[in-house]
Amino acid sequence: MTIADLWDQRIPAFLLSPSQFLATTTSESFLAELIHELRNDKANDQLKILLVSVLLEHPTILCPSTSVGEETALELLSVYSHTPQKSISLKCNIMLAITNVIICTSCLATHTKMAEDWLDLLFQTIQDTNDYRCGLSQQPLRATACDCLREMETCSPGLLSQKLEALYLLKQQETTVLHQSYCMLYTLGLKNAIRILTNQKDVTDLEFKSILGGNEGFAWKSNQLGLTFLPINMMVQVPRLPPGLDCKELKSVMSSLLEESYLLTPTSQSALLRELVEVVAMVPGLSPTLFKSQLLRLFGTAEVELMHATLFMKETFTDSLFTAEDENFLLKRLVSTAQHPLLRIPEKLFYMDCILHFPENRPISSSGEESLPVLVTPRLAASLLPTVFNDSATMLCRLNLLCLVYLEADEGEEDKGIDYLFDHIMALLKIVDGDGSREVVVTSFRAVYIFLMHFSGMEELSEKLIDKLCDMYSRQCRLAPNLIGLVDRIQECLGDHVWSVKLLRGLQKCIMEMPPLQLTIHNLSWHLKVLKRVAKEGQITQRNTIYLLLNVLINSNLCERGKWQVGNAVLAVCRNLLEHPSIDQVFIELADLLQYISVHYDDTDIKDHARFYYSLLTNLSWEKLTGVLAKGPDGGRAKERSYSATMAESEGIASNLTVRKTERHVLRLVKVQEKSLQSSSESSESLEATEETKNLLEVYQEQFQVPGFGSEVTLRYNLTHANEADTLFNRVFTICLHFELKDLNYAKVSDIHVPCVFRDRKPPEVNVKLRPFQPYPTTLCVSAIFTTQDGRSWHSQLPDVSVSFPEIFLPLPLPLNTSRACKEEVFDRIWEAAASGSPDKSAISLFCFKTGDESLADLIKTHFQGYLITDEKSKGSWKVLFFLPPMCHVLLMITQAEDAVQVSIASDNWELLPFVNSYLQNITVHCSTTGTDG
Repeated sequence: MTIADLWDQRIPAFLLSPSQFLATTTSESFLAELIHELRNDKANDQLKILLVSVLLEHPTILCPSTSVGEETALELLSVYSHTPQKSISLKCNIMLAITNVIICTSCLATHTKMAEDWLDLLFQTIQDTNDYRCGLSQQPLRATACDCLREMETCSPGLLSQKLEALYLLKQQETTVLHQSYCMLYTLGLKNAIRILTNQKDVTDLEFKSILGGNEGFAWKSNQLGLTFLPINMMVQVPRLPPGLDCKELKSVMSSLLEESYLLTPTSQSALLRELVEVVAMVPGLSPTLFKSQLLRLFGTAEVELMHATLFMKETFTDSLFTAEDENFLLKRLVSTAQHPLLRIPEKLFYMDCILHFPENRPISSSGEESLPVLVTPRLAASLLPTVFNDSATMLCRLNLLCLVYLEADEGEEDKGIDYLFDHIMALLKIVDGDGSREVVVTSFRAVYIFLMHFSGMEELSEKLIDKLCDMYSRQCRLAPNLIGLVDRIQECLGDHVWSVKLLRGLQKCIMEMPPLQLTIHNLSWHLKVLKRVAKEGQITQRNTIYLLLNVLINSNLCERGKWQVGNAVLAVCRNLLEHPSIDQVFIELADLLQYISVHYDDTDIKDHARFYYSLLTNLSWEKLTGVLAKGPDGGRAKERSYSATMAESEGIASNLTVRKTERHVLRLVKVQEKSLQSSSESSESLEATEETKNLLEVYQEQFQVPGFGSEVTLRYNLTHANEADTLFNRVFTICLHFELKDLNYAKVSDIHVPCVFRDRKPPEVNVKLRPFQPYPTTLCVSAIFTTQDGRSWHSQLPDVSVSFPEIFLPLPLPLNTSRACKEEVFDRIWEAAASGSPDKSAISLFCFKTGDESLADLIKTHFQGYLITDEKSKGSWKVLFFLPPMCHVLLMITQAEDAVQVSIASDNWELLPFVNSYLQNITVHCSTTGTDG
């Protein structure tokens, strides 16, 4: 990897997350590497521009202090001076980086030597007007220098206040495209210089004229005034110079700037006009009529930037510049432009907003509240009536504007306009009812909200809207979140619960009257969300809600299915019912519902919480009950620490789910009993003994056609407390054990749920079921989530559980009443298949060890008793068969010779032989092994 490739990786990594990147290094060393690479003559310009981008984006991270910033700027200046003239793009980027570092590290504010030298260099650069000295190729460098000076003047207002004469001459001399940059730089310096002058109490003509004639050094002290941008409401707060000053020269400069403004780009024209408007506002001797010659051009503009500047001008000068005819014309222009078919959506929204906040010459309201301009009449706004063909944003903006128009219209026009808007709302809802897209649904409900914000007091229309929404919900229950959101926003903004309560009561009735066939699992989840919201309203009786929930649970298989999400949604309704002020009226019904859930619902967590709610209901008064459910110890919302309670309180609010992590092991799994073959006993009835004459190997192979037969190993453990567990965890509840495998040799192990573990009681037994793909030893990483008595949820890591090779052994999976002769026949057939089979799969091996007669008998009884096929102790011969799921076999023929015990090994999977050899070595560790052959 080349150095350039390395930087191509490092720089994006830093820009993506500086803190994460600097965790492996320091800002000082990284900055030093950057500077060193910038000085590297072999590095190309593109790489150096990439390096400089770091200082453009995050200068204060790499330069945390003024001294570091000054040193870095000096280093960059050295790089800049040694960069060839042909590398224009690189020089421009370095120029921007130096300016950025000087400003951001306070070098400019503290008047450092580096900042002073850099300003001189920038000013020298822009003095090469029309590229006489350096040529056309260096023009981008002058443009960048102008931008840097503007930025420094913006951050330190008044810095150029003593350079205005020189800047004006440079502007006049410049005839290239950079005339715009010089013009913007001069205008900004002029405005800030006058702004500084307004802070003086007595300003003489000489002082005023000296501003335009200044040609001295940079005004470092002026930035101590801490100037900011002028306020938007300039008519009230703008500072002004004293009247009577001689403004002829300034007026001439202003006229010159306005005459040249049409040469600038729209964005620059807009910025220039704003600066000049502020200058006129601060100087009483300048009349707003200076801009009169520009109005005709500005009224006809199609540029958003210029229209914005025009409105800013109108707000500042009102009837001092704009006549009543100008005002009417401008407003009509905005209305016509707002519906132009070629405009983009953001531009349409801009013009609509301009109409809504149109600055009038004589505004009725001066309190700052949003109010419709008087000139916006129903006739003027008729062309802006919303239609279903408008895009969503434009349609909503038009609807809001027209609602305000007809809210203040005369009686005849009002009724006609409101009827149109209501019909428009109903048309949108009809589209939604026809299975509209998500965008259509969201737009329609926002439209309903806007309409209700203005006309909720019109009872007839409000009732019709409620009926339509309830009718839609009966067919489109997926609208539940939208309806709930509408109710919440209406209550929040209007403070009037009348309309929202009527809608919720209508939705409750709609759900009660639905036929049973519509109460599917999917639909029920939406209905429960609505009923949960209905249960929050104290003005709505809840008896029907409880009857519905009880009937659904009794007359369906929901309890048997035990789906946690459904049970939790039902509990969410019950939780809100517990806080209902009329709970005394439905006490018995709610108690029956909670008791039925706690007994019949097939989910431990749901049962526990239903039982908890039942205890609260039957033991606490309503005042105490609402206090327990609604308030925590600090007076805020109670933190529900179990997952179901959290979801019951507020679904989807992850911040309320508090699961703490233990510092040490709390629980552990202790093996208590040998594993068993799950499928053997279950399949014994279907695998009855067959005729002795049938091919036994075929019978054995047919048994594996039974799904899951012989493929599962069950390991039994006791779930008990760890030795060093804190007394806080002496009693833990609703434990969920989660297993992770360290290899891919086994299928995923299902989570195991345990109701409780008490230190002073017998530990519960846990059955861990393993389904091997390959019968190799493995390790299980075990973790647990549980709840303590104080209601808090905890996550704890358990010690890893090792599954050894012999723990995978299972007896031969044959019918229980299979004779010993049949088993021996099966053994012989498998041995023959392994001995004569493919060497890529099967293998034969030999293991030898020394032991006495009694020791050998004890060893066989201890380790092979459950796997013996034949036991011929008198002949000193034994046959042992281990079955390893999914379908592997290990066969042992043990023969006692005079000087040693020989164990002949056969397997239909040669990869198991190393594990078999290790196993035999472990069980004969107290015997003298004499040899092993494969």
